[in-house]
Amino acid sequence: MNQHQQWLEQAIRLAELNVGSGGGPFAALVVKDGRIVGRGVNGVHLDHDPTAHAELLAIREACIHLETTDLSDCTLYASGEPCPMCMGTIYWARPGSVYYACSKQEAADATAFGDPLDGFYQEMLQPSQARSINMRKLESGSKLAPFYAWRDMQSE
Repeated sequence: MNQHQQWLEQAIRLAELNVGSGGGPFAALVVKDGRIVGRGVNGVHLDHDPTAHAELLAIREACIHLETTDLSDCTLYASGEPCPMCMGTIYWARPGSVYYACSKQEAADATAFGDPLDGFYQEMLQPSQARSINMRKLESGSKLAPFYAWRDMQSE
């Protein structure tokens, strides 16, 4: 078994332990130079937090530990295929590689509940005004002020 497979198996075991504790069946590890710098387990239902996904928590812990938002020299191992929210975070953190064990379809088949994200994926493809949750852009004369302030702070 190669090193990637070993880390992935560890993430799967962590996910299984999380289920035993009442959490969701997902876990993730961020590894740098052969050591874990971030780990996370799905805490959505236990923590009453829809953002408590394993990948987000592992990335957050790694970034805090390494004092950076650039994880390009790290590898993320996830027990399941990352959802769109997790993928967004992955792209922001830019790990060098991502390995996952279970596809979203395999997870849906194993639970017999179907893929709860199917509708979500379809919603994201819709223009904002056609989505089931009311999303409308409102105009404001000061809408760019925070961005200008941020730009000015970056150039100092």
